[in-house]
Amino acid sequence: MDNINLVESFSEFKEFKNIDRSTMMLILEDIFKNMLEKKHGSADNFDIIVNIDKGDLELWRNRVIVEDGSVQDPNAEIEYSQAIKIEPDFEIGEEVSEPVKMSDFGRREILSIRQNLASKILELEKDSIYKKYQERVGDVVTAEVYQVWKKEILALDDEGIELILPKTEQIPSDFFRKGDSVRAVVSRVEIKNNNPLIIISRTSPVFLERLFEQEVPEVYDGLITIKKIVRAPGERAKVAVESYDDRIDPVGACVGMKGSRIHGIVRELRNENIDVINYTENPSLYITRSLSPAKITSIKIDDKEKRAEVFLKPDQVSLAIGKGGHNIKLAGILTGYEIDVYRDTDVDTEDVLLDEFSDEIEGWIIDELRAIGCDTAKSVLDYSIGDLVSRTDLEEETIKEVMRILKEEFDE
Repeated sequence: MDNINLVESFSEFKEFKNIDRSTMMLILEDIFKNMLEKKHGSADNFDIIVNIDKGDLELWRNRVIVEDGSVQDPNAEIEYSQAIKIEPDFEIGEEVSEPVKMSDFGRREILSIRQNLASKILELEKDSIYKKYQERVGDVVTAEVYQVWKKEILALDDEGIELILPKTEQIPSDFFRKGDSVRAVVSRVEIKNNNPLIIISRTSPVFLERLFEQEVPEVYDGLITIKKIVRAPGERAKVAVESYDDRIDPVGACVGMKGSRIHGIVRELRNENIDVINYTENPSLYITRSLSPAKITSIKIDDKEKRAEVFLKPDQVSLAIGKGGHNIKLAGILTGYEIDVYRDTDVDTEDVLLDEFSDEIEGWIIDELRAIGCDTAKSVLDYSIGDLVSRTDLEEETIKEVMRILKEEFDE
């Protein structure tokens, strides 16, 4: 009987990844049942026998024997004269079972079966991938770069599943070539054009958290809790940690002996500066720690407005603000306070507050200079034009004009 050949003709589908043999046989059974319903109007009188162990499938049609000339439904009934050709002992009223052979299906039906089978399996494969990665959101994966485009990178995991690393989820200094290995966290899984779209990220705070879990056993074991992470990817990150065990120094454990634990994380993040600080419920102390490595002289907090005025020695202001203003921005996000930086110096009778120049310098420019800790004329003049361009959003011509106005004050 050529029922076996019917299944063997679809052998390329048998070993389809992520589809087990049992599921494969159920799909076959369903597809042939639908085909029989289309061909004969009903599949109720057919037996579809799937042999999972052997990987074959048998189709049997059951019909009731009726008198010659009395057949009303050829699919469910068979004439007596035809039945005894199959088995001479048959009698009217009995049921005859006949095998359905390959030749009973036309080429168009066979092609339809193949297309339905491929479609069903592809659908199951997509569903399997979606469910698998939906459960892995937040996990770190390692994949091989397969294709590099302008706006994204296509990577393949060890099963050949496609992962997308968008440019927006890459660290600015990331550079990958085809064949490179890339580590990232599964950010989200979407369905796009009926296909699972797996987005991975290297800029997510979750990625940094998972790296700490891998490098610091105390974090993985739960002895140290990461309370919050804020990042300017590739530039700076601040990690607030806490331990409920007084015997454990959370910062020291995360950094490791001579930085041994944190060095691996820094390298993975393209030399991103990572400040690990002790978490506290005390806002003043928390803000002080968050502005590390700068040392604060004093601080005034307005809990209602969620603002903090921080006073520092002149040489500490640039440290508090940080390159590109990242340090003070991240400190603000970490603590939830709007932080204003002021120089804590002895009153300089020869210095002039920037507010005194409001007639000559626009208010938004003064606000921009204040944001980097410059609240007096001399504090602005202490910087070079290049420094002010890099630290503020002001154009070079604007800064030159401001410095000209301020210098004229002292020349007089």
